[in-house]
Amino acid sequence: MAVVEREKLLEVKNLKKHFNVGKNAVLKAVDDVSFDIYKGETLGLVGESGCGKSTTGRTIIRLYEATAGNVSYEGVDVHGKKSKKELKSFNRKMQMIFQDPYASLNPRMTIKDIIAEGIDIHGLAKNDKERMERVYELLETVGLNRAHASRYPHEFSGGQRQRIGIARALAVDPDFIIADEPISALDVSIQAQVVNLMMKLQKERGLTYLFIAHDLSMVKHISDRVGVMYLGNIVELAESDELYEEPLHPYTQALLSAIPVPDPEVERSRERIILEGDIPSPISPPSGCRFRTRCPHAMDVCASAVPKWQEAREGHWVACHLYDNDLNNENKQ
Repeated sequence: MAVVEREKLLEVKNLKKHFNVGKNAVLKAVDDVSFDIYKGETLGLVGESGCGKSTTGRTIIRLYEATAGNVSYEGVDVHGKKSKKELKSFNRKMQMIFQDPYASLNPRMTIKDIIAEGIDIHGLAKNDKERMERVYELLETVGLNRAHASRYPHEFSGGQRQRIGIARALAVDPDFIIADEPISALDVSIQAQVVNLMMKLQKERGLTYLFIAHDLSMVKHISDRVGVMYLGNIVELAESDELYEEPLHPYTQALLSAIPVPDPEVERSRERIILEGDIPSPISPPSGCRFRTRCPHAMDVCASAVPKWQEAREGHWVACHLYDNDLNNENKQ
């Protein structure tokens, strides 16, 4: 049986985003991150607060300019686009759903104007009637109704506002959506509704997602593959089921050990991995492996050498000296 070659939509290579935060101080929010996203899939990006996952998403979509590295969308360099026409075309293909549904909607604009802003900018409606029909259609697509069009953001709940944010992102018919912690500000009862809506829209419209979150259970539910970030680096990347069943990196193992299991028998027999110490500052990260100061398996080499990003198993990538074949072969000799 022939292997179906997946079509690469987005390629991120050695991406860095550094911020100057004072006299001779540089905060390395994203520091040498690489991954691919294939058409029609959802790549989940997880990690603790401050690990750089949201900055990664914002740098990909050019809300931040990259310090170094490349982002290619359909083979074209995103950060190389200079003309207004090029940027406008790119902005239509890639959209973002923001974390805070309260801060990301203009309180002075009606819902119809918020949703139609992209339609107006890209000239997607011939007249006012077509514009309103498009707004009504988008509201119904995300589970709201026509009567909501003339209201203002303060009249809606958090879950409804996030649906409006999704409708705004869909208004220009994008191919790729970056969802930056789209459920973290919502009640738990509403989170599943929003995620299920996103999955439904993905099937209907053939969308591709980068889903950024710190809720590991929800990420497993929506993602085809999952990348784990720690202090500006991706430390592990694999198919969702494999990562959750057989995590390789000690940091991923610790994160997953914190997820409660609904079976009391299994839960009682599980060992919780407690990480010691605080997350180091991204202004002065540890030498070698950035996780070594909290890692229960740290070795001498972890302080002196940055672990290689390598494929430990087919499709399962990890940056950890425990899986460095060259190093292990040297130790055996």
